[in-house]
Amino acid sequence: MSDAVVNEASPSTDATPDHEVLIVGAGFGGIAAAVALQQVGVTDFVILDKWGGVGGTWYANTYPGVQVDIPSMVYSFSFDQRSDWSRVFAPGKDLQRYAEGVVDRHGLRPKLRLNTLVTGAEWDEQQHYWRVQTEGGAVYTARFVVPAVGGLEIPKLPDIEGIEAFGGKTMHTANWDHDYDLSGKRVAVIGTGASALQLIPTIADTVEHLTVFQRRAIWIAPKPDWKAGPVTRYLLDRALFRAPVRAAVGVAVSAGTGGAFVVGKPVLPVLKVVEAGLKLWMRTQVPDRELREKLTPNYTFGCKRPSLSNVYLKTFMRPDVELVTEPIARGTETGIVTAAGTAREFDVIVCATGFEVMGKGTTPPFQVFGRNGVELGKFWHENRYSSFQGVSVPNFPNAFCIVGPYGFAPSSYHSFVEATAAHAARAIAEARRRGATVCEVRQEAHDRYTAKMRARIDRMEYVDMCAGSNTYYINYQGDVAMVRPESQATMWWQNRHFPFSAYRFETAARRIDMAPPVRTMSTAHTEPRAQ
Repeated sequence: MSDAVVNEASPSTDATPDHEVLIVGAGFGGIAAAVALQQVGVTDFVILDKWGGVGGTWYANTYPGVQVDIPSMVYSFSFDQRSDWSRVFAPGKDLQRYAEGVVDRHGLRPKLRLNTLVTGAEWDEQQHYWRVQTEGGAVYTARFVVPAVGGLEIPKLPDIEGIEAFGGKTMHTANWDHDYDLSGKRVAVIGTGASALQLIPTIADTVEHLTVFQRRAIWIAPKPDWKAGPVTRYLLDRALFRAPVRAAVGVAVSAGTGGAFVVGKPVLPVLKVVEAGLKLWMRTQVPDRELREKLTPNYTFGCKRPSLSNVYLKTFMRPDVELVTEPIARGTETGIVTAAGTAREFDVIVCATGFEVMGKGTTPPFQVFGRNGVELGKFWHENRYSSFQGVSVPNFPNAFCIVGPYGFAPSSYHSFVEATAAHAARAIAEARRRGATVCEVRQEAHDRYTAKMRARIDRMEYVDMCAGSNTYYINYQGDVAMVRPESQATMWWQNRHFPFSAYRFETAARRIDMAPPVRTMSTAHTEPRAQ
């Protein structure tokens, strides 16, 4: 006999959804979710993605110089490790090709529905399944929905008065126009984050003159990168070598990107030592003292994700590259005017201004209506971002985020999405075992976890310490909502061993007096019903 609770208040008819699970996003998060489902025996699922290929951000971002910022052996799935990287820090095309390979090696190609933009999702309280609407008007139904839309999804455009009046070419690094030739052009780059750090040295030799507008400098460290030749590939192809090296590099990445979140304020003296070392190294890159001071951050190391490059700082020593630290006042038809009144003319303006991370209406980038018509984005806007282990939110049954609030213990992105995908798959598998049609996180479990995460961040005084750093770790609400201030090991274990008592399982019972759903979406769909 099933141990699921029978919910007489929320009956279901005999209608069967098109699929058991629907995954939104075919980036690494969506791929991780699909493999995790297969591992627990769930095979009736589809993966919807707006792009024409898989890989998510690595399919969309193709700007010159795009490259991963941690070693490739770590930036890969534990269940699909590779040795055929072209470099230690793989270029974007390698990562997109790797994503395609994982899809094929795990038989996911038939599950893909590419060029399919999701525009909304709604929980059907009567049927106990989700209705997911797409741009073309088709509606998919699924018992469970797994939003796997990554954080680097919605480009962040600069808020500059009059920038739309510019008569030349304007583009964001996330929407690069490869048909436009930069040769001999006067180019402005707005922003000095991770994308700009890769783009600027790459295009410096092509353009006539490059002007970089910097709001905040970034901490730069040397990059131990080289072309992966036969020896490197041979070693990485041996598990006895690869496993310990992968583990050691993974620990180093976790410590470098999130050590402060785990240790807290006692780590500050260590960070000051790191800053001193990086400043000494900067002297070898930028001999010009005045220029070096402009390129030196005035905030604590770790407030923003650390960056690696052997060529970025040197690029500013070129006579045809200018660093502008004056604030931008406005855009014009011909270029940009700074606060000091200096006008500069350009042929091209490139916005290397990053993405909306945990921003208003961007996570996920479509409306999701749960119980009683509660919309997820609006709920988070009014009540602050929150979730249970980065996965589940009360009033949104059978919905499991892969990149949710307080889910990412700074580490390799793949370790993160494997953990949240394992959580989602485990909850779905338990619902199947119980014969339940509803699996919803309990309010008290959600609140207890969220309070714990916020308290840890508050004890660090992270927001006060990093105020003014313009870090995407701090969202528009003043919260460090994307970060789980725990170790990678803790994230790995807890997402795979959470107590099932954190969830409420229900089985629908039939009833004649069914109330209509709160909202109604079109029920027409082009997807064949799963058998």
